[in-house]
Amino acid sequence: MKIMLISTNTMIDPYPAYPIGLDYVAHAVPPHHEVMIVDLNDLGENRTLAGILSEEQPDLIGLSIRNIDNTEATNVKSFSEGIGDLIRLIRLHTRAKVILGGSGFTILPGEWMRLLDADFGVIGEGERLPLLLDALEKNETTSGLPGILTKGEPVLFPEPWPGTFHRGPFANRPYTSFYLKKGGMLNLQTKRGCPFRCIYCTYPHIEGKTFRLVPPEEAAGTARMLQDAGARYLYMTDSTFNGHYEHSLAVARAFRKAGVSIPWGAFFTPTKPPEDYYRILADAGLRHVEFGTEALSNPMLAAYRKPFNLEDVRNAHRLALEAGLYIAHYLMLGGPGECEATLQETLDHSRSLEKAVYFIFGGIRIYPHTDLYDLALREGQIHPETDLLNPTFYWSSALDREKAMKMIANHTEGQSNWLVGSGAEKTTRVLSRLYTRGHVGPLWEHMIR
Repeated sequence: MKIMLISTNTMIDPYPAYPIGLDYVAHAVPPHHEVMIVDLNDLGENRTLAGILSEEQPDLIGLSIRNIDNTEATNVKSFSEGIGDLIRLIRLHTRAKVILGGSGFTILPGEWMRLLDADFGVIGEGERLPLLLDALEKNETTSGLPGILTKGEPVLFPEPWPGTFHRGPFANRPYTSFYLKKGGMLNLQTKRGCPFRCIYCTYPHIEGKTFRLVPPEEAAGTARMLQDAGARYLYMTDSTFNGHYEHSLAVARAFRKAGVSIPWGAFFTPTKPPEDYYRILADAGLRHVEFGTEALSNPMLAAYRKPFNLEDVRNAHRLALEAGLYIAHYLMLGGPGECEATLQETLDHSRSLEKAVYFIFGGIRIYPHTDLYDLALREGQIHPETDLLNPTFYWSSALDREKAMKMIANHTEGQSNWLVGSGAEKTTRVLSRLYTRGHVGPLWEHMIR
């Protein structure tokens, strides 16, 4: 069969994310099928999607839905309408079966299938796609296949993918240059899953509640392969890179052994690290540490069920700073129990963390299969029939939203290192200029004061 995989994500602010998931899916498809990947961020010179569809006439088209929306309560952008338009274009130009997948789809598969004119869905990891391909080839029923959803069928969530997952040889696809020109960043996965129990997070539901580790030598081999393909910076897509300290140290050592010489960054949890942890990673090329801190108030950290406290945050920050790394903290305000006192505590304690950038999000996106969802139901902030494809955010009843935003505005006035949400509007023009001059990576370190 002729299979076309389409990356539907077109968000490029503040910088674009390479569609790594489709590399895994393409590698998992048996070789007797013909697979091509189309990235809506870069269709190629003088080409349109309608023209590509008409020319290629695939038998199956898989749509990767990375995100449901941009998760910013103050500047909400939903992506469902655009996906619907895309499917209508596909129906107009081909007879292909349409398959939905990706992390955004897995969060709300039933809602996506009811909303859109798709034939099938793949829940969870894309390595399940060959199960569907095999059934279609043999003209067998797809009912009962784990993780394969047919329109009109009840949603049954499968266990995490039981097989191995490999990215495979990196093909120098035509759209790769798009990402290399905009920051030189490609991405890398060293593990899947997350054992932490943060009340708002979807990673355990999507990837499983335990870490599944990529062998360090394989991760390093992939990093070197991406470097040789032109990457000038790598970003780790793990839920949290340091969630398994022993493995992340082994990956760093394997990087050095493989000759990985380009800088990289990752998302970290500010727990207590082993001795010299951040120095070892810095020696292996780590440049940017993005801490999923969420609050600088112990009551709020406990409410979010974070595996660390305020003192742990301060210690991790200090050690990363001493290792010469650039540091960012993500803060999530308005969660369960948030009040003026806890918000002020977070703002006050931020002053003790030197040389950092803060990405601050007001309100927490509510997703099913999380403890926050259950809490929002009990509190009446949502109802069982609430359509969560429409961006819906939790906000503490003990905190006046308008007053909270004024507190934040007063605290951050004149401070360029504080950004509301992703900071796209504030940073896009600056990043574009820096990328043009040859700078690489996320570049938020230029805002540190």
